Amino acid sequence: MNKGRSRGGKGRSRGAAGSGAAAAPVDAPFQKNEEVTVDIIGLTHDGEGVGRAEGFTLFIQGALPGERVRAKVMKVKKQYGYARLEELVQASPSRIEAPCDIYKECGGCQLQHFDYPAQLEWKRQHVVDNLVRIGKLSVASEGAAAANEEQASGGIVVHPTIGMVEPWRYRNKASVPIGTSAQDGKLIAGFYARGSHRIIDMDDCLIEHEDNDEVIRVVKRIGRELGATPYDEASGRGVLRHVMARTGVITGEMMVVLVTNVKKLPAAEEWVKRIRAELPNVKSIVQNVNERNTNVIFGDETRVLWGSEVIYDELDGIRFAISARSFYQVNPMQTAQLYHKAVEYAGLTGTETVIDAYCGIGTISLFLARQAGRVYGVEIVPEAIEDAARNAALNSITNASFEAGPAEVVIPRWRKEGITADVIVVDPPRKGCDPALLETILAMKPERVVYVSCNPSTLARDLRVLEDGGYRTVEVVPVDMFPWTVHVESVVGMRRVDVTNN
Repeated sequence: MNKGRSRGGKGRSRGAAGSGAAAAPVDAPFQKNEEVTVDIIGLTHDGEGVGRAEGFTLFIQGALPGERVRAKVMKVKKQYGYARLEELVQASPSRIEAPCDIYKECGGCQLQHFDYPAQLEWKRQHVVDNLVRIGKLSVASEGAAAANEEQASGGIVVHPTIGMVEPWRYRNKASVPIGTSAQDGKLIAGFYARGSHRIIDMDDCLIEHEDNDEVIRVVKRIGRELGATPYDEASGRGVLRHVMARTGVITGEMMVVLVTNVKKLPAAEEWVKRIRAELPNVKSIVQNVNERNTNVIFGDETRVLWGSEVIYDELDGIRFAISARSFYQVNPMQTAQLYHKAVEYAGLTGTETVIDAYCGIGTISLFLARQAGRVYGVEIVPEAIEDAARNAALNSITNASFEAGPAEVVIPRWRKEGITADVIVVDPPRKGCDPALLETILAMKPERVVYVSCNPSTLARDLRVLEDGGYRTVEVVPVDMFPWTVHVESVVGMRRVDVTNN
């Protein structure tokens, strides 16, 4: 899941091009500002084209696999370099015109120039490449589509990526920084330009829910009219840092969160009055205070300015209360697909005990609880555990309980108390599972492990540990939670080797 993830890429791991890029020579054959013709053989995990010319690797933003491009070398390192796309000599048949007006500047999406079916194929291959390269795992041929074929072929089945029928307007949450226009000094709100903290003003984002776009437009207009001062990162001054909008896709309820650099929001009553007048579906107006000099969006103090502390939404018939700082998946349609696969791979018959590590506000736990005997959820964030308990009560689910603390501490204690798991489900952040948690899983020896991942590289690393400890990876299905971006989630089914054929 996408826990605290940015919309753009996250750093670079140049060996992980997912492209078949070979090791580069020590001496670069090109110099800065030289123009070269390059064949593009793949994409990096952050969406750059991987080019090969004279045996040297160049990373080129905007280039697609299968293309030949003319590019200008901008930076040269010992084993690779960066180049700027100058001309398409031969375009990919999968290249399309990006529909977003600010796509080339904005860092929110990376693949709007790549047609959707090709994105889904690339995301599957990206997962496969990481499993093979990092996890040293054997993957079955693409035609193997079921576990029994996997057993015959001797490799892991990686299914086609589950995509969306309509891959636009899927995000139920928008969180955008507030800044000042360099042209006229007006308050602006939008996403950061690629690789920078320069804000690109935005009124309409094609992957955001329309109601969230409307919130951003209204907050900008009210802020300008009230003379609100945007936060300045350099000086640490200013009032308004971010605006966050949440929309309950099923319920239609909306939340507006103003993140401020001060405890007392100037003209707070006027803010509430105007937001309520212009956005009738708003059920919650919240202020979050973040006075630290940091890039982290939220501070520790949250106060309700008007309305409810939470809004409500539903996933597959399960109702969730969502507070300002709750982690709740941003693509509800694909989330249901993701969780159904997790439940399927758990192989539940109604009697099993399941432990859900990294349970958050209990989303997967409650899906599991409908088919399990007992579910225990653990999460390090106490507020999330409070939400999880509230959500279980909200849905009259009595066979799920939750505890706050590190999974690698709480789960061993549960084991000493006599709680043994038939299935353990993990859904870690991008950094993957804590090594101590992996050791705990191996010590508890559940029959099945279900791994939900938002990062193919750390997934592959952790699967290697579990495989070496006596588990077999059976099936993997990528799920496209974030169309038009490079991010891909995966659900993995594992079985303990001694029960694989049971």
